[in-house]
Amino acid sequence: MNDILQHLAILLEQRKTADPSTSYVAGLYAKGLNKILEKVGEEATETILAAKDFALDPQAIVKETADLWFHSLVMLVYLQVPVDQVLNELAARHGVSGLVEKAGRNPS
Repeated sequence: MNDILQHLAILLEQRKTADPSTSYVAGLYAKGLNKILEKVGEEATETILAAKDFALDPQAIVKETADLWFHSLVMLVYLQVPVDQVLNELAARHGVSGLVEKAGRNPS
């Protein structure tokens, strides 16, 4: 599963130098962080709505979650946060109680 995320991250990195008129992602990068964050927020909302209406359209949650993950990857690549850092964080949390993990976070 990590392979597709890493492959997408490489592709998204390559899109940084692509022509915004021929690449959706290059167009997002050209519009800057606020536009990317707007897309992440939009996809998060659509994912929530798809979950709410799961009984009506079970496939919508899959499609909307894919959109959310994709745009989250765009955000990470734009910010130069290696996708491996997120995957490593998830791996570090694996097998740790959510309550224990949350209690160990630095207050922000």
